[in-house]
Amino acid sequence: MAGGGSRLSVFPLPGALLFPRMQLPLHIFEPRYRALVSDAMARDRRIGMIQPIPITVESGNTANDAPPLFDIGCVGRIAHVEALDDGRYNIVLEGLARFRTLRELDVTTPFRQFEVSFDGFADDEDEAVLDIARRAALEIESRRFADAQGYAVDWEAVARLDDESLVNGIAQIAPFDVAAKQALLEAAGIAERADLIVQLMQFFARHGGDDGDGATLQ
Repeated sequence: MAGGGSRLSVFPLPGALLFPRMQLPLHIFEPRYRALVSDAMARDRRIGMIQPIPITVESGNTANDAPPLFDIGCVGRIAHVEALDDGRYNIVLEGLARFRTLRELDVTTPFRQFEVSFDGFADDEDEAVLDIARRAALEIESRRFADAQGYAVDWEAVARLDDESLVNGIAQIAPFDVAAKQALLEAAGIAERADLIVQLMQFFARHGGDDGDGATLQ
């Protein structure tokens, strides 16, 4: 998906990450995003997942504004869709490639659209592997983290995952805050992402979990 200047409809959703070759199930209920899914199904089935920048008092934004977005997201293709009787959708997005927003387009649709570039993300094109020590460190820290949080995990199934699925799967579901999630998305490759996951889990173990906010980079 190389090249810039592509038009993309986006779904800003805090805490929701999508990576190339990974899947993300979503329940779509807001009217504007039901319109987004309907539009995507009529065209190319593509939706850009991107995180809003958290609103602060200092920023001067309110919940009624179109929130500022991070620059980098991931486009997904609707691989499965279930249209419910009341207009809602259950969909599964399959990650295609990360993108960088260039500019927001002036549109009349209820959902936002951007001109985006897919350049600069060469590591999205091929599956990658971790060295043995990094994989072991990630699995060990993940076990500690899961045990501390009381998560039930099928570790035999985890051991069978390829490196990319393990790293990106953890990044998608881990209870980290928006800034931490974005840092994981922007990591240059799975080795850098795996190291960051380990650091965030260690930080979470020392400082997080009690207030429900999760590990943070803010």
